[in-house]
Amino acid sequence: MSGHTGDAGPVEVEPMPGYLDLITRASTVMLGAWKDCNPCGLELSKRTLLDNANITLTEITLFFFCAFLWTQVRRGLTESLFQPLAQWCRLLPKDAAKMPESAWKLVFYTMSWSYSTYLLFFTSYSFFHDPPSVFYNWKSGMSVPTDIAIAYLIQGSFYGHSIYATVYMDAWRKDSAVMVVHHIITLALISFSYAFRYHNVGILVLFLHDINDIQLEFTKLNIYLKTRGEGYHLLNDVLSNMGSVSFSVTWFWFRLYWFPLKVLYATCVSSLQSVPNIPFYFFFNTLLLALLLMNIYWFLFIVVFVVKVLKVKEVNDVREYEDEEGNNAAAGLLKEPQAENHDDEDDAGHHNSAQGKHVQNGINKKKHL
Repeated sequence: MSGHTGDAGPVEVEPMPGYLDLITRASTVMLGAWKDCNPCGLELSKRTLLDNANITLTEITLFFFCAFLWTQVRRGLTESLFQPLAQWCRLLPKDAAKMPESAWKLVFYTMSWSYSTYLLFFTSYSFFHDPPSVFYNWKSGMSVPTDIAIAYLIQGSFYGHSIYATVYMDAWRKDSAVMVVHHIITLALISFSYAFRYHNVGILVLFLHDINDIQLEFTKLNIYLKTRGEGYHLLNDVLSNMGSVSFSVTWFWFRLYWFPLKVLYATCVSSLQSVPNIPFYFFFNTLLLALLLMNIYWFLFIVVFVVKVLKVKEVNDVREYEDEEGNNAAAGLLKEPQAENHDDEDDAGHHNSAQGKHVQNGINKKKHL
């Protein structure tokens, strides 16, 4: 479908729909759009891409530079701050191996979500309270406000870094393959929404997702800290329990309630009301629906997590592999290597390599990607 400027201007704020309204109206509108799209096909998609995509070589260069920069910043903080902090706190070996990853993500997502919050609630943008407004006065090639462009550069380059980091830097977990797919879809959404000037809805999507990452990493850090120094620390235990409850509630509220009812309703229904022939309507909505399905998938982990807490009264990441061998390998982060053990460690290293295990953050994980 070729894009043109929509004539619809700001109207009275619509009440947020319910799930039934979303399903019935979105399915009706999408089915109607599919029937009306007689010339849809590869040739039209190619022409629409060339006519509407707007991204410069400078912006692409900045993306790759910042993605590389995030990787170097993480390595620098891990070596100079996070690992020494783990040693100073005398964390258990298995926790010390994972603590730098959580600390890094907590720092980034706190920064990025705070900036998204500022844009949505402390500026003139009304996208959160009036989601259909993300498409008001849309036109192909429109300029992107500097404050939103900065948010896109930060988030896009970070997810570019995260694809690399999930495979080569982070501890491998049961959902790591899904995490890689998530990062690829998120990066595609960020890149194409910027190129097609759907940046307004993009800011709303980022705001609704980043808050859960803050709570997740905060909870994990307190889980690691509650047993530091081979003791028990009540404050960190309480904070980890509070964080897990908050994480579970906000995951449903932000990703499974607000995200579909605010974002998907706007992109599936309101977008065609403002811009009847909006370009790549099906492509973007397919990516957003895939994101929703992954949110539901991860919510199943949360349900298992809650059941586990109710049964054993212990907060742990259910995505982690149970790997005693990994715990032993992690001990090297807190102990100086002993000369007499070097030969044994080399033999163990060859043994692990022969088994096809991937060592990352001091933990051996079998990789299936």
